[in-house]
Amino acid sequence: MIYTLTTNPAIDMNVTTNGIKPRLVNRTSNTIYSPNGKGINVTLVLKHFQVNSHVLGFFGGFTGKYILDQLTERNVVSSPIWVEDTTRINIFVNDGEDEYKFVNAGSVVPKEKQIEFLKKLRSLDDCEYLVISGSLPQGIPLDYYDEIFSICDQKGIKVILDISSRKLKELLKYKPLLIKPNDEEIKDIFGAEIKDETDVVKVLKFLGAEGAQNVLLTLGEKGAYFSDGKSVYFCTAKPIQLVSSACAGDAALGAFLSEWLLNDNVEAALKKSAATGANVAESNALGNLKNVNAYMEHIIVRKVGN
Repeated sequence: MIYTLTTNPAIDMNVTTNGIKPRLVNRTSNTIYSPNGKGINVTLVLKHFQVNSHVLGFFGGFTGKYILDQLTERNVVSSPIWVEDTTRINIFVNDGEDEYKFVNAGSVVPKEKQIEFLKKLRSLDDCEYLVISGSLPQGIPLDYYDEIFSICDQKGIKVILDISSRKLKELLKYKPLLIKPNDEEIKDIFGAEIKDETDVVKVLKFLGAEGAQNVLLTLGEKGAYFSDGKSVYFCTAKPIQLVSSACAGDAALGAFLSEWLLNDNVEAALKKSAATGANVAESNALGNLKNVNAYMEHIIVRKVGN
C-alpha cells in the first residue's frame, strides 16, 4: 500500500478576476475550494488513475474536517492526527494575465501530536511506500524527518521525497527511493545552477552519488528528466495556457508513481506525468484531468546520450 504524508495540509481557494485594483471592490468568479496539501494531491491523482493510497497528516478545526470529509466522499482512506489549531486556507488569484499566490503558515503541531504520528507510523503493517510531500508545519523541527526515516528504515518502508527544505541535502544519506526536486530547489538547496543538459546530467549524477536511488527533476515548461542511476531520460512538456500552477507538480508526481511503481515503465510514467501536470496547470485546483490521454500523444521521451 502507498501512504502519503501531508504534515501541513490546506484548503486551496482558487479564484478568477478581471483585473485587480487597489481600494476597490474586486469581484471574483469561478471560485473553487479543494482539499489540498502536496501529499493529498498525490493521493487524489493516484485515485484518478485507479491506484489506492492512504492519507496521513495533521488536521484541525472546521477546515481540517472539510478536507477529510471531501476525501471520504472520494472514497479515500485517511488516518488523521487531530490538532487544536485550524488547518490553513491558501488563496490563488488569477487576474486574467498573472497568478498571485497567498500561502499561510499553517497550524501549530505540538510535541505530543508529533509523537502520536510516529506511533501511528510504527503501527502500520501494510505500508510499502511512504510519499512525504510539502512543508513542515509550525512546531515541528527539521530533525523530525530523521525520526520518520528511522522508523521507515526499521520497517522496510521505501520513501519518496518531495520537499523544498534544505534538509533534503542531509536526508539523501537515507537513500530515498525517489526525490522530485525542480531546478529552483536544486539551486537553493545544492547550489547548482542548471543552464543546459550537461548541467542536468552532472546534477543527477551528484544526487545519485549522495544517496538518491532515483531522481525526477522537473523544469516546468522546459520538461523533465529522470535518472535511475544507470540511465537518464528527458521528457518534453505540453504547452498550455496557465491558469494556476498550484497542484501541478504534485499531480505530476502522482501520475508518475501510478505508472512507475506499478509497471516499472519509465517512458509511460514520464508521458503521463508531463500530460497530467500540464492539464492541471491549465485548470483551477486539480481540475478533471480529462485531457491527459490526449496530451500524452504530444509528449516525447528520449534517452539522454542516445
